[in-house]
Amino acid sequence: MKIRFHHILLVTILLSWLGAHAAVRPFASSRIHGVVTDSVTGEPVEFATVFLIGTGRGELTDEKGRFDIHTNLSFDSVEVSAMGYNTRRWGVIPQSDVMFSPMISPIGVSLGEVVVKPKKEKYSKRNNPAVDMMRRIRRDRDLHSPLEKENYNYRKHEAISWAYNEFQTGDSLHPSALVKQFPFLRGYVDTSEVTGKPIVNLIKRDKISDFYRRTVPSTSEKEVVLGLRNAGIDGFLDEESMQRFYEDVMREIDIYANDVTVLQNRFVSPLSAIAPDFYKFYLTDTITIDSLRCAELTFVPRNPLNKGFTGRLYVDINDSTRFINRVLLHVPRDINLNFIDAIYVTQDFARAPDSTRIKTRDDMVVEARLVPGTPSIYVRRTTDYSDHNFEPATDPSIFERLGRDITVTDVYNREDAFWTDFSSDTSDATARVDSMVMQMKRVPLYYWSEKILKILIGGYISTGSKSKFDYGPVLSTVSYNDLEGLRLRAGGMTTANLLRRLFLQGYGAYGFKDRKWKYNGVLEYSFNDKKYHRSEFPIHSLRLSHLYDVDKLGQHYLFTSPDNGILSISRISDKLITYHRVSALEYTLELRNNFSTKLKLQHERQEASRYIGFTDGYGNRHSHYNMSSATVELRFAPGEKFYQQPGGARKCINFDAPVFTLSHTVAPRGILGNRYTYNVTEASFQKRFWLSAFGAIDAKIKGGHVWSSVPFPNLLIPNANLSYTLQPESFTCLNPMEFINDSYVQWGMTYWANGVIFNYIPLLKKLKLRESIMFNGIFGHLSRRNDPSLHPELFGFPAEANVQRMRSNLPYMEAAFGVDNILNLFRVDYVWRLTYRNNPGACKGGIRFALHISL
Repeated sequence: MKIRFHHILLVTILLSWLGAHAAVRPFASSRIHGVVTDSVTGEPVEFATVFLIGTGRGELTDEKGRFDIHTNLSFDSVEVSAMGYNTRRWGVIPQSDVMFSPMISPIGVSLGEVVVKPKKEKYSKRNNPAVDMMRRIRRDRDLHSPLEKENYNYRKHEAISWAYNEFQTGDSLHPSALVKQFPFLRGYVDTSEVTGKPIVNLIKRDKISDFYRRTVPSTSEKEVVLGLRNAGIDGFLDEESMQRFYEDVMREIDIYANDVTVLQNRFVSPLSAIAPDFYKFYLTDTITIDSLRCAELTFVPRNPLNKGFTGRLYVDINDSTRFINRVLLHVPRDINLNFIDAIYVTQDFARAPDSTRIKTRDDMVVEARLVPGTPSIYVRRTTDYSDHNFEPATDPSIFERLGRDITVTDVYNREDAFWTDFSSDTSDATARVDSMVMQMKRVPLYYWSEKILKILIGGYISTGSKSKFDYGPVLSTVSYNDLEGLRLRAGGMTTANLLRRLFLQGYGAYGFKDRKWKYNGVLEYSFNDKKYHRSEFPIHSLRLSHLYDVDKLGQHYLFTSPDNGILSISRISDKLITYHRVSALEYTLELRNNFSTKLKLQHERQEASRYIGFTDGYGNRHSHYNMSSATVELRFAPGEKFYQQPGGARKCINFDAPVFTLSHTVAPRGILGNRYTYNVTEASFQKRFWLSAFGAIDAKIKGGHVWSSVPFPNLLIPNANLSYTLQPESFTCLNPMEFINDSYVQWGMTYWANGVIFNYIPLLKKLKLRESIMFNGIFGHLSRRNDPSLHPELFGFPAEANVQRMRSNLPYMEAAFGVDNILNLFRVDYVWRLTYRNNPGACKGGIRFALHISL
């Protein structure tokens, strides 16, 4: 799936780049790997358990019998077991790299020197007691669910850490290059409790919160955040945005759901409705957990490349409802998942006095490697749950507050004693990371690397450690278009370090072809204090702005600046550009539940250029026209999470939340020089729809209607994408102003197939390529009241535009098939124009590119 983690990716690049300087000398760690085979046939034994005695580490072999275990813990023997085979143990001397290929004998009947092996049984979900147990667990999952209670409350301590994995220091005679640069890192080496590997923590985040849930009078959930504590190398990023990002990427896993979200990917749960068809289930052992006899229910995906787990459920065999005491989840070795070496998930459950199922601990570890040959990154999220109860909340008024998450005052300023009450090592661990980062910042190599990353992520250059003015956006400094030629731009914005509520932003730009200066100035007053920039959520502000710049008709990109230098490379020249002056007064109110209201008063003056003129049906040429309007815009995105960038742009962390928008603009004739009455209504809806093992569809539909007669620049012109990159909510094969409408319905759908076909094609499977399918279209109509040929008082359409009429029974449509995940970074699509292929100058298709980083 596509995920918006470009910002944290750049942090990971820094980790990997520094890690590339790690020692070539090995640390005191052991790797044991090999293939488990059948002693009679020599065939690989799939899904056998290989366990290092004394370490708590082990894993299942894959479908080819392979295993690969790393540990820094001491062990002296290896135990191998599998269903239908005798369990066997071998003594092994730990070394840095141990190639070990055990052979296990099938359970059979011994006749002297001859072993009669039962015929290998073909796996079947029919008459399979393991599948029957899984179905029984699923059937009874709600009997003891805490979510069935009228009230459910608990306290939660969540700790997230990022670290160098497999950290190598070398020795006193041959220290690693990294240790040479940062010698103090020797004092910060820890050992992972999960993998036994040496790690150096670089990011540490802790969160203490109280969770409240009630179902009467309606279901409502609230999480009251009592304390947040952060330390690490990500301190230059937006604090609240990164907290949202980490929580979303490392979100809690609900094993009882049909789909499980891990790293913003949907995995099929072993308790899903389709689990019997997606997984193979085995009853492999009986063990004791907390004095309870538990059956070990093992599961593996039928195709290891698909998004599924290998793992075990430990089920109380004396409980008629098949209560799960513990869950262990891993991912298959060959899974089609980028950058990820391993995932380990452990969940522990207990019974409340009334037998309700409660989760006591959720532990997740991810080992990721961005660049082959460099040390991996170790990410861990532990969540401890306590103080479970089923009583009404002591303060029922919390359910009346907006938004799911409620943050108390001074949540970032808790004393050490507050954290010590919840975890004895939390304060020490955070202090160690703080101390280490302070030392790293004194090293020029790290200092300047952080500065460069901050520019790449935010797009702005700070002018000091407590910057009062940031220069940018950097990508808009140089660009080109046919009207202006070479365009140079410089600008920036003030920060809360100057004034916490009053902000200035602006730019100046010069075109060397039209020899004109353009400019923009913004003065914004916030009704609440900001930490750094004016667009921090939630916005409650009054904004005054004035702009003079070019207006590219039919190319109003929604997610990037119109003068982004990358978009200057286009498939055709574009001269459909005017000048415009816009003065606006805007009031914005965002609520914690992600509902926002925007009121805007605007005066716009559209000015003719040497390419686009305003000539009415009587032959009169107009140098300009005015449009003074008022706009109301409503937006609701329940559950939306985003990364806030300094310039005001917001990048969605995920697309799970639905987004509804509704706007109406009115401009009465005769007001402030209006020559026309302008009334337009637009609405939209977008959401990601997950298809479990079959990927997801990102869909958006929107529509609009102009209720009056207006000049063509104010009609509804679909966005044309002239660049060779893929741009959201625009049409790749459409030319600017090819169609002009006063009513339209537009849709856009992208299907991320997640390798549903390529995973079964050998070469493509090995390359981990994935499919994407795009289908966009617009159904538009131009009514008689906005037809310049019927109303001479309207401006005629520019001849250069070759404006075409859209037939009432035929929408404009284009489709694309893409190969995604090329080198883990790129997506290449071939786009076909499906309709109106014979229009003058029509682009019938072509190859387009996108930087698409996904897991």
